[in-house]
Amino acid sequence: MSDAPHDSSHDSHGSHGSHGSHRDAAQAASLLLCGARLTDGRTVDVRLSGARIEAVGTAGSLAEGARIDLRGYLLLPAPAEPHAHLDQALTAGGPPAGDAEDVQRRVTEAALLQLGHGATAVRTHVRIGGVQGLHALEAVLRAARTLTGLVEVQPVAAPRLLTGVAGADGYAMLRDALKMGAAVAGGCPDLDPDPSGYAEAVLSLAAEFGVPVDLHTAAGDPARLARLAAMAGGMRPGVTLGPCHGLAALPPEAVAAAAERLAAAGVSVAALPQGGCGALERGGVAPVRALRAAGVRVCAGSGSLADLANPVGRGDPLEAAFLLASHGHCDAGAAYEAVAAQSRAVLGLPRVRVEAGFPAELLAVRGDSVEGVLSHAYSRLVIHRGRVVSRTSAVREYCDSAGSAPLDLPRQSSPRQT
Repeated sequence: MSDAPHDSSHDSHGSHGSHGSHRDAAQAASLLLCGARLTDGRTVDVRLSGARIEAVGTAGSLAEGARIDLRGYLLLPAPAEPHAHLDQALTAGGPPAGDAEDVQRRVTEAALLQLGHGATAVRTHVRIGGVQGLHALEAVLRAARTLTGLVEVQPVAAPRLLTGVAGADGYAMLRDALKMGAAVAGGCPDLDPDPSGYAEAVLSLAAEFGVPVDLHTAAGDPARLARLAAMAGGMRPGVTLGPCHGLAALPPEAVAAAAERLAAAGVSVAALPQGGCGALERGGVAPVRALRAAGVRVCAGSGSLADLANPVGRGDPLEAAFLLASHGHCDAGAAYEAVAAQSRAVLGLPRVRVEAGFPAELLAVRGDSVEGVLSHAYSRLVIHRGRVVSRTSAVREYCDSAGSAPLDLPRQSSPRQT
């Protein structure tokens, strides 16, 4: 592979029509990752077989399979994005066309952008109801199908209202959305005249369909949060709240009490270190340190991605981890856990460790430590189901004092495949 600057995350999905046969062939073959560094300092070879890690050994000890040279790269469990709004993504440049084709195109592009950064699974909140009905969800589900084998997309059906006369249509539409294949029941109880009734309706339908719950909420009202935690206590497979930025404005004793209730109920929190995903949420972040201290599972995501709520955004889980660590919410290791292990757990995905028998969901980043890759995460290689699905390589060159010839300095290069 050339050392020239090149992001081939889009190259990896050149033919959706044939990726099924490619996937079958990939699962029959093995792939050897050579000379990768692990977070414990070891340098290892890792052999993948199908969608799982078959063996991990000291560098040079394994053979067989196509080889990828990962010397100079840190090998990590792949992250996941727990709180996206892909149906709204990439609309910052102006009003979107709004038709199903446009939604599907933007969802696909945004999901691939996040995949290029390392997220092999994305949970996205999708608005249903109103004039658009279920059209956006239908487009997201189509995009998810075309992305099979590249990135897993989990749609969260999010109605506007669920209580009273006005909420009857929303309730029926949420039921239809779950029948269509929405993976998660959700929404924003803060927007309903009866937030507790809204949450109760979502929990009831989720229990009926056996799906998780993921509610978008500020969580700034301790009494309301206590009622929600009490309702969610017996819910399985689980309840997630995010971005919960309102908790940060509460007195410390109120935060501690709320955190204890959430932990006792088994409720997870999806924090958004970039500051939420709505104009009113900007600048607020859930009190991650207090939540973790109480035993709450805290994952972290990116939220809005170049939409009307946030005109920028990279959709990069390593940026979310960087912000957690740099703002003192936790150390670098815990920050990466928030975007990887904790996010995968919230999405109901199996745990990943760089050990034999675990899923081959991996991210290789140029660098030798978690702190280093969070600071300078340029070159990356992403593996989903045992197959390389994205490569991003970066080259930095400096000119001499005369501004002419480039200096002879080491380059950041891409992993070499042989």
